Parts: sequence; structure tokens; C-alpha cells
Amino acid sequence: MTDRPGLFDPVLARGEARAAVADEAWVAALLEVEAALAQASADAGTLDRADADAITDACRRPVDATSLGEEAAASGNPVVPLVARLRRGLDGSAASGVHRGATSQDVVDTAAMLVARRAVAAISADLRTGADAAADLAAAHRDRPAAGRTLLQQAAPITAGLRCAGWCAGLDAAADALAAWRPAVQLGGAVGTLAAFDGHGRAVRAALARRLDLVEPVLAWHTERGRIAELAGLLGRAGASVGSVATDLVLLAQTEVGEVREDVPGRGGSSTLPHKRNPVAAVSARAAAVAAPGLVASLLTAASLHEHERAAGPWHAEWRPLSELLRTVGSGASWLADALGHLVVDPDRVAASLDVTGGLLLAEQATTGLRARLGHAAAKDLVTDAASRSQDEGRPFADVLADVLADALAALDDPPADPAAEVRALLDPSRAVGEAAALVDDLLASRSRETQRPGEHADRGAPPDKREDHP
Repeated sequence: MTDRPGLFDPVLARGEARAAVADEAWVAALLEVEAALAQASADAGTLDRADADAITDACRRPVDATSLGEEAAASGNPVVPLVARLRRGLDGSAASGVHRGATSQDVVDTAAMLVARRAVAAISADLRTGADAAADLAAAHRDRPAAGRTLLQQAAPITAGLRCAGWCAGLDAAADALAAWRPAVQLGGAVGTLAAFDGHGRAVRAALARRLDLVEPVLAWHTERGRIAELAGLLGRAGASVGSVATDLVLLAQTEVGEVREDVPGRGGSSTLPHKRNPVAAVSARAAAVAAPGLVASLLTAASLHEHERAAGPWHAEWRPLSELLRTVGSGASWLADALGHLVVDPDRVAASLDVTGGLLLAEQATTGLRARLGHAAAKDLVTDAASRSQDEGRPFADVLADVLADALAALDDPPADPAAEVRALLDPSRAVGEAAALVDDLLASRSRETQRPGEHADRGAPPDKREDHP
């Protein structure tokens, strides 16, 4: 690709999806569709093979995207000047065979499917890479207690491995969902009737779908934009998964927390502050996730406004946000894979976070541990009272709980031999993580069983001999 990155592209358009949606990639896809249409017509017997081969050769000649775009302004889409160029370079029946029976939207929509398929493949690969890195982190920190947080407050212990396993599961699910999307060929002619194909339209459409390895729909989807809307939603989901993980990384990398860091020498500096080491990859991934929903909304809005057999404006409104959404989500997935691949978990800072509340994080565990001796209600009341006194008096929760427990058990003629030791056992975070280790194991085992995930074929459509039963 000769696409030259813009000022912000290295930060906001990272990864292979950028090249997949570049102007040159779109022009190449348009030419690929025109060549495949000619060959499909020959397959169906409506065009001489020699003419189809001549058209295919013409489609291999370079076309400057900038000049084609300038010419497109006269007709409202780039196919009209592209077809004119192809015909000028051919003679006789070959020239008249270019684009025969199709309409501009057939070519642009089919090209969009090719462009999207390649970009989705790149996005899926980066999501998988990020998921793999998260899985490695989950295995490495399977048994490491960490502070679990709800509503941005410490809530109860989890393990660092379980948190990483959650990241992995979300990224895998987003990649699986993208892999299930099936790009389809578009061929209906001017109003979806295939009238210009003289009764051979369905045969040409089937051959075109086979040649491009795209699903063959029953009807043209010129104004039924479910495929675009579905793709937008799936990309939005992928962006949300990226954003959720990136947000965790940014928060965990805060100076006051410091449980993780991106270990990339020379990256993360500030223009003013010499000491800064910003989590650049996570920040950039999060930026992409923030931008994605607006692009999804643009595509869904356009999809709802297509009228009659061919739309005046809403179709055109799809082109730019579709490319930008693929590029943006691709950038987020690429940056996140980088962040997770270079992520270092700091065991000391993870342990320190567990102690920030002086043991209050283990209040629920203490209640559970005392339930057998005191009963549920009494245990909950005792621990709640100790937690309140700890916060009101500014004393460590463990000390207050030891005093309260000693008083309560003495009243029951069951004084503990060493209240402090009993409280330390109650407040052991490794006993408070539930089935976290087993859950990590389940996640890792489920991944190992999936020897061939759907995402491995995310760049391919359904078998070309299968036709959908709906448009």
C-alpha cells in the first residue's frame, strides 16, 4: 500500500486494518469486483471468455485513487468514472462487457464486503493476540490474591489471574462474534430485478459469489442494510471489549495503584515531566474505544433511512464511517494486544492494595468465617459493628475485630486463646477468593479445547455453494 499515514494515524490508526481500508485498498476491491463480474458472466455464458479475460487484464492496471475520487464528484460515486476508464482501455465487445447488468451500488457494496472482510481478519487477529497475552497473565497469576473493586471502591478479594481471565474471555468473545459475520455479494441491477441480465442474473450472481467467496443472498440488499448494521454492532462490541480492558489497565497503572505497567523502554514519556511513564498503549486503545460508538451510530442511522429500491444519500453516508470504524476498532485492538503483550504485574503493589483498607476488604470473608460459631445474623452484626468502629476511630480493622470478637466470644463462655491469631486467619486473602483459581482453570481449559476457533476463518464467507434463505 502507498497510503501515507497522517499526523495522528500512528496513534489513532495503528495496525493492519488501516491498510485494509486505505483508498488504494478500496480501489483495488472495486477493480476486483469488476473483474470477477466479467468472469462470472463468462461462467454463466453471457460473455465470451476472451472478453472476460481482457476485462480482467484491464482491471490489473493501476488506478490513482485521488484522481478517481475527483472524477467521482460528477456522478456521486467512484464506479462511474472507473467503468469509463476500463472501457476506454478496451475495444469492441470487451468494452461493452464491462460492468454489464450491474449498477454502481452493486460494485461498491460488494467491494465494501471485501474491504471489511480483510479488515475484520486483521482486527480478529489482534483481538486473539490480546486474548492470548491475557491468558498467559491469567495462568501466571492464577493464585495471586488481589483487591476486587466495584463502583471504583474495594469490595472483596479476587485473584489477579481471574481479572486477566476476564479480559481474555471478553476479547475471545468479541473475536468469535466477528468471525460469525458473513459478508455477502451484492448484485441486483438498477432496482434489484436483475433485468439487464436477460434471464441469467441469478446464474451470474451465483458465479460472482463463488469467485469472490462471498455468501449469495436470495435478494439484493440495496436498501435492506442489515449486514452493515450487524457489522457495525459487532465492531462496536469489539470496541467495547477493548475499551473495558484498556480502562482497567489505565486505572491499575495509576501512580497511587501501580499494580501493572507497560514494560516498553523509551515509551510513555511526557513533554514536561521527566518522571512520567504513561501507559501509552492502553491510553491509545481506550481512545479508539471512545471513538467507536459514534461511528456505529452513524451507520445505524444511515441504515434506518434507506428508501425504496436505492437510497438518495444514506447509502453514500455509509462509506466513510464504515472505513473509519474498521480503522478505529482495528487500532484499538492492535494497541491493546501491544499493551497486554508488554504488561507487567507488580506483586508487591498488588499485595499493598490488599492492605490499603486495613483489612476491611476481608469483612465479608470474616462474616463467613464466624457464621458457624455465631450464626449468620450475629456474625454479620459483629463484623459490621467492627467495620464501622474501625472507620470512625481510624483504627485498623483487624485490631478492632479482635477486640469485638474477644468480647462476643467471652460472653458466650467461648473465649479465643489468641483473638489476634484467629482474626489473622479470618482475614487471610487467599481464603477469600472463592473458586477463582478453578474459574481460571476453566477458562484456560476451554481455550485449549478449541483447537480451531471460528476466528481463524474470519476473513472468509460461508461456503460459496450455499445461498441464504433471507436477504
